[in-house]
Amino acid sequence: MSLDKASHSERRDELVPSRYAIQVGDIDVLVVSDGVISIPAEVMATNADPAVRTAWLHDRLQPEVMDWALNEVVVRRGDTTILIDSGLGMEFPGFPRTGRWGHRIEAAGIDLASVTDVVLTHMHFDHIGGLLVDGVKDQLRPDLRIHVAAAEAEFWESPDFSRTTMPGPLPDLIRSAAKRFLEQYGSKLQTFETDCEVVPGMVVTRTGGHTPGHSIVRLASGDDRLTFAGDAVFPHGFDHLEWHNGFEHDPEEAVRVRTRLLRELAATGEPLLATHLSFPSVCRVAIAGEGYRWVPAFWEH
Repeated sequence: MSLDKASHSERRDELVPSRYAIQVGDIDVLVVSDGVISIPAEVMATNADPAVRTAWLHDRLQPEVMDWALNEVVVRRGDTTILIDSGLGMEFPGFPRTGRWGHRIEAAGIDLASVTDVVLTHMHFDHIGGLLVDGVKDQLRPDLRIHVAAAEAEFWESPDFSRTTMPGPLPDLIRSAAKRFLEQYGSKLQTFETDCEVVPGMVVTRTGGHTPGHSIVRLASGDDRLTFAGDAVFPHGFDHLEWHNGFEHDPEEAVRVRTRLLRELAATGEPLLATHLSFPSVCRVAIAGEGYRWVPAFWEH
């Protein structure tokens, strides 16, 4: 992907941009913000030395409660329109600054009736919530295909949270959302074991780690490439690969997944998007000592 092809668009009645358009060869990519969620810092790094974690936060002028972006993606190629995740989609208790996905999709001119496929990186509630908003399912076409790793769908039939460290009521909210999603959309699931080519140039690959069936999405067209990493990479994961996130169901495997991914992207120079990197999340990965750093793309206005 040539970053100088990037462009962004916004609603006139919004104070800041909420979507950002990128061209990957002949594939149209639109990053859509569902808003921002705030997470206690100890949840982002459950195995970190508190003093080291605090120093990391202070170096970045961050408080002990961190803001995380919620980035979702729309991919269009030919006559297909594909949603990658759908954010929280609605306001949840404790997350008053999210739930923007629906009206921002509409403002971007995305007709839900035109959506041919949905790809789920995983089934945490901040990735499936938009599809659970009242009235959304009724707007989707009856032959909609939802692509998700078989291991992910199987896990949420009887989820095990024993290795996670989530605040307050979140485990129950996440279980409930996944149960509702399977009840409403189970018949539309197209599951895969290792990888799946959704359309030519778009491959979903299971990584595991964050959840058993967590997956990333690779786009390729001509000489252009782009990876959407879902929750494989968090803001702190570049220079502290070893920190465990409280939402990870297999923290050690999650470390291995992001280490492999960041090593690869640093070597290739391929652009990266991820759910919780600051909007619009378009960046490259650079080596920095024993870790990495994310280099934001230049916005073309």
